[in-house]
Amino acid sequence: MDADDPHLSVSRQCELLELSRSSYYYEPAQTSQEDLELMRRIDERYMKWPFLGSRRLVLELSTKDCPVNRKRIQRLMRVMGIEAIYPRKRTTIYSPDHRVYPYLLRGLTIDRANQVWCSDITYIPLARGFMYLVAVMDWYSRAVLAWELSNTLDASFCVHALREALRNYRPDIFNTDQGAQFTSLEFTTTLAEHQVAISMDGRGRALDNVFIERLWRTVKYEDIYLKDYVTVADLYEGLTRYFEFYNRIRKHQALENRTPFEVYEESIGKYLRC
Repeated sequence: MDADDPHLSVSRQCELLELSRSSYYYEPAQTSQEDLELMRRIDERYMKWPFLGSRRLVLELSTKDCPVNRKRIQRLMRVMGIEAIYPRKRTTIYSPDHRVYPYLLRGLTIDRANQVWCSDITYIPLARGFMYLVAVMDWYSRAVLAWELSNTLDASFCVHALREALRNYRPDIFNTDQGAQFTSLEFTTTLAEHQVAISMDGRGRALDNVFIERLWRTVKYEDIYLKDYVTVADLYEGLTRYFEFYNRIRKHQALENRTPFEVYEESIGKYLRC
């Protein structure tokens, strides 16, 4: 992004990058450097051990020279959107007014691309604030088909990522948690319009969407924690590079040392020939 470009306005640049103007202009709320560092440490441990609550995190993070009290941990967890009651992030916000769909993957053999897609949201720390990241993943190949950033937890950025993923193909089943973003009318209507069956995890069952949970750990430890992004524009550019690396260069042992897009495209080719 170049705000001084004489030929392309900021609006046009955002349109070409498929980045919302609100995300570009977003200025993270000011938080003390000490709290930001502690939030990062909380996030790192929560990604390793999602069952840790505030009491356990106090034990993990306190040192003799730098003690941390539980009230501070609880306050920062609320800011980050991490729920201490059970091992799910508070990015999963339930809405009693939205319809909840059954879990369709129990006992299902998933043996081809575009059979099942899944989606989830995670917290992304910045040097002076944070954002939320949503991704759409093909379950069989682990390929990331679309992703989007937002500074709020409304449904619109999830719908945008879904529509981007649906440009070329559609899955038989789409699996998510029961968060308000995924049970929203706009999100479920988009799936219904494409004749996609909707599957939803049971509350607090992180393993129902295990592959995208593993993706979040991979993204954070291989990119986010190493780069320490400052601005949203930097984060967007960095994630664009990383997901290209993840999809087309990074070989996965679980995929017989092939890349996700190798497996995805090979599977689609076989399916189309049948």
